[in-house]
This record gives sequence, structure tokens and C-alpha cells, in this order.
Amino acid sequence: MAKHRRNKQNARNAAVASAAVVGAAAALAPAAQAFEITEPFTGQSVQVPGVDALNANTITGLVEAPFAQQGVDLGLGSLAAAPVSAPLSSEGQKIVDAARTKIGSPYVWGAAGPNAFDCSGLTSWAYSQVGKSIPRTSYDQAAAGRKVSRDQLQPGDIIAFYSGASHVGIYTGNGTVIHALNEGTPLSESPLDSMPYHSAVRF
Repeated sequence: MAKHRRNKQNARNAAVASAAVVGAAAALAPAAQAFEITEPFTGQSVQVPGVDALNANTITGLVEAPFAQQGVDLGLGSLAAAPVSAPLSSEGQKIVDAARTKIGSPYVWGAAGPNAFDCSGLTSWAYSQVGKSIPRTSYDQAAAGRKVSRDQLQPGDIIAFYSGASHVGIYTGNGTVIHALNEGTPLSESPLDSMPYHSAVRF
């Protein structure tokens, strides 16, 4: 009987610890759909708002480890088994990824791909890969988009360089820009500060 009482006490302790950790995770987690959790030993299910599959993996590790040493199975394995969705790529990152596939392509004045580009031809082509149509020339691109301050740049933003915005490239998010510079220079990824900065826009 003493052993039975100890197991029941362990079960109660486990349930309390589980609920406490789940509650803490829910409070700290960003907004998510409620996650259904079956309480150990009772078989009762509860909906815990703010807990997604990723948080559930954390909960499993925090709660089960101490009690596993006592031979108590909290039954939270189903939480860890829940699928975790991969983060979606942003539209700006898709534009960057498209431009990167053309690194090494030749510069040809007036060309807009798919095998050769001038500077605004590259930006126009990369944007078209995500279904966006933007003005064709560097001047028009710099004038048409929504102005973005340099400290707010995001991947996919168009950066204009030189006086009068005579050159454009695609910001990568890593302090570099993908651009088609001039004849004799293949399309490349260069430091943002390698050319005189003019302005930036977002479409």
C-alpha cells in the first residue's frame, strides 16, 4: 500500500509540474492555436492556448526528464511527435533567391534576361519571378516604390546608387547587393558600401 500511495503522489506531482510548465510556456509563447494536451494519469484533455507543436517539444523535455528518473511516464510523447511547419520564405527572400540564380551572367545593356541583364533588367526580371511588375528603368524604379530608410532595409528592396539613381541592385539582407554593374563585369553580389548609396524603395 505504501508503494501504491507513493506512485499516486508521484502522479499528482507529475501532473502539477506538467500543468505549471505548460502554463508557463503558453504565457511566454507567441499567439498560436490552442493545443490539446491529455493530462497524465487522469486521461482528461485540456485545450492550452498559445502552445504550438514547437513549444510542445520544449514542454516534453522539461517535464518528462526529472520524472523519468523516478520511473514515472508522463505520457507526453505525443506532443513531441506533432509536426512542426517549416518557416515560410518571405516574398523579398524569394526575389533575392531568384537573382542569385543569375550570378555570373553577363551584363548586356538593355537586356532583361533570362541569360543576360543590365541593372534594371535584373531587378525587373527577379521581381517578375514572384509575379510583380515594376518599372523598367533604374530612375523609374527608384521613383516608383515606397521609400525605405537605410536602417530599415529588408531582403528584396531595390537599392539605387550614384547621383540620379543611375544604377540599381537588389538588397540581400546581409549587407550586400546583387546587381549587374557594367559591360565586362558579370552579375555579382557586392558589399552595399562598394558604391555611392542613393536611396532604397520597396514594392
